[in-house]
Formats: sequence, C-alpha cells, structure tokens
Amino acid sequence: MSTTQSERLRGLLEPLVVARDLDLEEVEVTPAGKRRVLRIVVDSDDGVQLDACAELSRAVSEKLDEADAMGGNPYVLEVTSPGADRPLTEPRHYRRAAGRLIKAQLAEGGELVARITAVDDEGLDLEVPGVKGRKPTTRRLAFGDIAKARVEIEFNRKAAEKSAADQGGTDAAAADDESQEEA
Repeated sequence: MSTTQSERLRGLLEPLVVARDLDLEEVEVTPAGKRRVLRIVVDSDDGVQLDACAELSRAVSEKLDEADAMGGNPYVLEVTSPGADRPLTEPRHYRRAAGRLIKAQLAEGGELVARITAVDDEGLDLEVPGVKGRKPTTRRLAFGDIAKARVEIEFNRKAAEKSAADQGGTDAAAADDESQEEA
C-alpha cells in the first residue's frame, strides 16, 4: 500500500475510530487474488468487544463507499483487535500489558523476560523472575532501552495465583485467568 493511500485511509478512518473511544493501531491493505483485504486494527484500554468491531465495520464500510477511498476494485474489510503476539511499540501498549509477562530485546543487546508492574511516561517497572529458588528482583527500564518487545503467552500462572490468594485476592486471580482466556 502506498504511503499516500495509507495516510488517506488513516485520515478518513481515524475520526470514526476515535469517536468510539478506540485507538487506530494499524491500517493495512494487502492483495488477495483479484481482491484486496483492508485490515483495520483497533484497541482500547478496556479491550475491544465484538459488537464494537461490528459497529465500527458498518460505519467504516459506509464511509469508504461514500468517499470511494478503495476505488472500484473489490475488497474485503476486516475490523479487528490486535492479537496477543503483536509488538509492544507505544507506551499505551505497555500500559495495557501491565501485570503480564513480556520478552524484551534490549537496545544495548541481550534479552529480558519480566512481568510489568507499573508503566509511566518514561518507562516500565519490571519484576524479573528469580531462577533456581532465588527471589524475583525489580528493574526499571526506559522505553528507549527497548529495541522490541512482545507479551509472552502464559498458560499456567500458579505463582501469581498463590500470591493473590496469600493476599486474600482469589477473585483477582480468577479475573486474571478470565482475561488470559480472552487473549
């Protein structure tokens, strides 16, 4: 997709997305045989519900038809939320991943796997898991120190559940399990 088409589509669609309290993460047009696929990825601090995607899809379809932004060639419209494996590139991505385990490639070289405990405008507070019976340690990481990062999918968080239960937060652990299932 050309930069001008990408900018034009983003400029056309962003007001529709923002009006629904969502963030426009990505606009991508890819060829698929004789058609094209227009994929619009949206997100929010509270996640994105299926109904919100469907409503936005209808509004986007109307706007694209009205503006003839995709031209006369057929296309398939997909409105979706980001997958669990999407890269963390913006401070809001890290904020939304608070409490989750991430794998970060460091700008100075090396790799770090740690749980996000807090996020502010400058960077992250992390809990680095202990190895061989050692206690976890904390670490501060500025956004500039991160070359790239992704959320690590966890299928079993027994240590987190035990910690929440010790603090009387079994409901929090159950809620976290539910959010893991949604991801």
